[in-house]
Amino acid sequence: MPIDQSRFQKYNPLGFIARQVVEGFITGLHKSPFHGFSVEFAEHRQYNTGESTKHIDWKLYARTDKLFVKRFEEETNLRCRFVLDNSASMYFPLKENISLENPNKITFSVYAIACLMYLLKKQRDAVGLSVFADEVGLLTPARSSEAHHEYLLTLLENYLSGIYPATRSATHAARSLHLIAENTHKRSLVVLFSDMFDSSESDEALFSALQHLKHNKHEVILFHVMDKKLEADFEFENRPYRFIDLESHEELKINPRLVRDEYVKGVTGFTKALKLRCAGYHIDFVEADINRGFDQILLPFLIKRQKMN
Repeated sequence: MPIDQSRFQKYNPLGFIARQVVEGFITGLHKSPFHGFSVEFAEHRQYNTGESTKHIDWKLYARTDKLFVKRFEEETNLRCRFVLDNSASMYFPLKENISLENPNKITFSVYAIACLMYLLKKQRDAVGLSVFADEVGLLTPARSSEAHHEYLLTLLENYLSGIYPATRSATHAARSLHLIAENTHKRSLVVLFSDMFDSSESDEALFSALQHLKHNKHEVILFHVMDKKLEADFEFENRPYRFIDLESHEELKINPRLVRDEYVKGVTGFTKALKLRCAGYHIDFVEADINRGFDQILLPFLIKRQKMN
């Protein structure tokens, strides 16, 4: 007798972990100043003064002392496109035992996207996925079905090991983002996970590509993924290291203390310029430190999603 594989789809490991992370986060909202979002975020919206009281959920009011109305299918028709940077630099830091608790940048981003997908699934919103490195390697349509959601989780699991591939080509983030912008349905929410490092383009070309993501009236969130301790603060022990560029494979042997001030100045300047450009383009910029867990991802996204209702 053949096995019905669809019976086991709900046990997708990535999907299971995402659900646990999200439900733990939302439970925590009950104990925080953001209690108003509530665990019922997926099925309710806040009551607006003057509208009919017919659909107020009085049981929820008894528990929260806040007025919510039940949300209907036609109210949740957002299209969201997740964009994952799969370039060589996203595999930093190189680790032997990569996990949810000990991620590198690509693994952290995959788990974060799976968590946000779980929120959108509960909203019945349509989700698509794009992945790029030297070129766009994946560009799925945005759909809301259960089968499509499971399909995207399966695709994401291909990047979950976080093991650095033996061969990588140079990153062309700007070129890829332009292509993704042109192929995203108008008025979508575009959510980008990237360290925004580009091995060949100028900063201006990269900023121009970000601006293009606002094309067709998209809303855009950039989660700037970094290992803050190592990449931003350059906190290494006071001893010689051998640094290897993950994309060009160039090597440099040096004591980090000798270059730390100059390095931090350069990274700080780039990040500041990136923030300013995002503000100018009306793009939400969120710093995403891989060592700080997923609340830093879920809360800004939840706030953005609520504003788009």
